[in-house]
Amino acid sequence: MGVVSLFRAAPEGSITTPKGFQAGGLHCGLKKTTRNDLGAILCEVPAVAAAVYTTNVFQAAPLKVTRESVASSGQRLRAVVVNSGNANACTGAQGEADAYAMRAAAAEAFGLGEHEVAVASTGVIGELLPMDRVRAGIEGLPAALAANGEGAEQFCQAILTTDLVKKEVCVKLDVDGREVTIAGAAKGSGMIHPNMATMLAFVTTDAAIEPQALQSLLGQTTDVTFNMITVDGDTSTNDMLLAMASGLAGNRELSPGHADWDAFAAAFRHVCETLAKAIARDGEGATRLVEVTVRGAVSDNSARAIAKTIVGSSLVKSAVFGADANWGRIIAAVGRAGEPVNPETVDIKLGDIVVLEGSRPVPFDEDAALAYLKGDTVNISVDLHNGQGEATAWGCDLTYDYVRINAAYRT
Repeated sequence: MGVVSLFRAAPEGSITTPKGFQAGGLHCGLKKTTRNDLGAILCEVPAVAAAVYTTNVFQAAPLKVTRESVASSGQRLRAVVVNSGNANACTGAQGEADAYAMRAAAAEAFGLGEHEVAVASTGVIGELLPMDRVRAGIEGLPAALAANGEGAEQFCQAILTTDLVKKEVCVKLDVDGREVTIAGAAKGSGMIHPNMATMLAFVTTDAAIEPQALQSLLGQTTDVTFNMITVDGDTSTNDMLLAMASGLAGNRELSPGHADWDAFAAAFRHVCETLAKAIARDGEGATRLVEVTVRGAVSDNSARAIAKTIVGSSLVKSAVFGADANWGRIIAAVGRAGEPVNPETVDIKLGDIVVLEGSRPVPFDEDAALAYLKGDTVNISVDLHNGQGEATAWGCDLTYDYVRINAAYRT
């Protein structure tokens, strides 16, 4: 039995399902609409915390504050407060002061130490936060929190920007004979590219786990999930993935030497992969999820680079939108990925339809390909026959609406 089969979906679960967590959200006036724009997750005990951040050189002020909190608290957090509608990025010394002020206000509202609080922001770059509204909103957050699905729903709504749908997932598994829950919530729709993208993601679990083990697992899992999605090739200034573990499930502390570690790691990856795919599926203006699997590369890293090149190609994305079985765009992306490829041995399939074999065209049913490409999900498979490396990347098609949405983002 594979480890993947050892966890089970919890369709009714949310980020508040793991023991010890509450969440909530409200509208404090950062958005022009009345949609929630401020939210928080609170743990009743100090939770083991781990985080990864955007690789963009221009990193928003909240990331600096959260890095400091995680480091200064010995990887223990009690809360994270998040706003949408304003990224607090490229805002200079005032923006940094505002991020620290958000942390201080949340610590006071929840009765915590400042280093027990993380902060995150998402939205328009280059505008100062209206701190009077933020402070007033934070004062109202404690009353808005709940340890149920409604609290999670309000939090999910609070972190969205151009997203059309909320993104959440929950699974359960047994560790040391005790039920452990892992859940996640995320936002992301545009400015999405590998090495963290315009996304915020939060994972909660009630598992007991060593701090370094959680940080290592988070980094490794990010490499094969969130770092394998792209919508438009732009990497944001604000991306953050934060995991918190309350330890209240009562299991023996997890680490790679634990008998149930592989099952926990598989469940953790499933949560992150589900959120990553949901972000790709909800790409701005997108009509289809695109999944690219590359096999037979000289290494896994090489396969990742090629898969990301294909799924990020504007020409490939446009062809998918137009339901055009133009495999030439795929092979061109393979060839420009900068990785070792034998130009005589490449196979390509669209779903189950073989379009290229041994780098030579194969006659195929154009009508069947058209029907397949009009589906909700398009799977592109590439076998290089050049090694054992394998990887999968996710993205979406490129539509007219993507341009419309981003042309009017500030207005």
